[in-house]
Amino acid sequence: MQQVRRQTPGSLTREIELNRVLLGTMMTRQLPASVDSLRDVEFRVFSQFGDDGIIQFLLQHVEAPESFIEFGVETYRESNTRFLLVKDNWRGLVIDGSEANVASIRSLAESWRHDLTSVASFITRDNINDLFAGAGFTGEVGLLSIDIDGNDYWVWEAIEAVSPVIVVCEYNSVFGPDAQVTVPYAADFTRRAAHHSNLFFGASLAALCDLGQRKGYAFVGSNSNGNNAYFVRTDRLGDLPTTDAAEGYVESRFRESRDEAGNLTHLTGRARLDEISHLVVHDLATGTERPLHEVVGG
Repeated sequence: MQQVRRQTPGSLTREIELNRVLLGTMMTRQLPASVDSLRDVEFRVFSQFGDDGIIQFLLQHVEAPESFIEFGVETYRESNTRFLLVKDNWRGLVIDGSEANVASIRSLAESWRHDLTSVASFITRDNINDLFAGAGFTGEVGLLSIDIDGNDYWVWEAIEAVSPVIVVCEYNSVFGPDAQVTVPYAADFTRRAAHHSNLFFGASLAALCDLGQRKGYAFVGSNSNGNNAYFVRTDRLGDLPTTDAAEGYVESRFRESRDEAGNLTHLTGRARLDEISHLVVHDLATGTERPLHEVVGG
């Protein structure tokens, strides 16, 4: 009688992940040469939404070194760069503010199978360059992914130690497509402490587009879930079409708002903006801080 081999939970998880990578590799090979929108090339392997496909598409059009930096990765189970690490064997640096999260990352097989450096640190605009340099990442890198649910604008503005070819930065679509606003800088900013709704964080797309232009980057579009914006350094843009915040803005549809007790309230549309409209933002167009409703209005 043939003996049936029983799979352990760990081996089953590994097999599922290998199959996901295989399918992602096949989908990468089928990507079109050009598209009208980045949403047309989306697919998900390890990213939260369709960002794995977007990144693979962009890398078929730009010349970039095989290295990445991503911060705000939590346990790295869901990230924008893990597919690059596993499929393309890129060298990478990941940073998270939780020691427990980073310990979890270091326990992953990817941490010894690949050249992955994991650092536990709460990121500020004052320490970001030292964190990169201390981990051995300076100069040109292939991709930088920013998602810290707070000081994203201020931290990207402060980055000088590296020059990424592609930048993926989370934006807050609740701020709308037009206003150039961000949360005021606070070194200890956390999304939950800023407002119980979890809706007050980060920067508007227009603010990031302006910052990107000043830093030498062209905006090439957003993902279809309306949370990540994509920028390519202008000297590597090649034949990629560019857009602006008004055209490239996508309103997020996910309903993650919460009440003061932490329960989901599932606010949508204008109700999300109304929930935080009294809070003070930094208006980058005027260099002043004032209530959000005075900037966005409507």
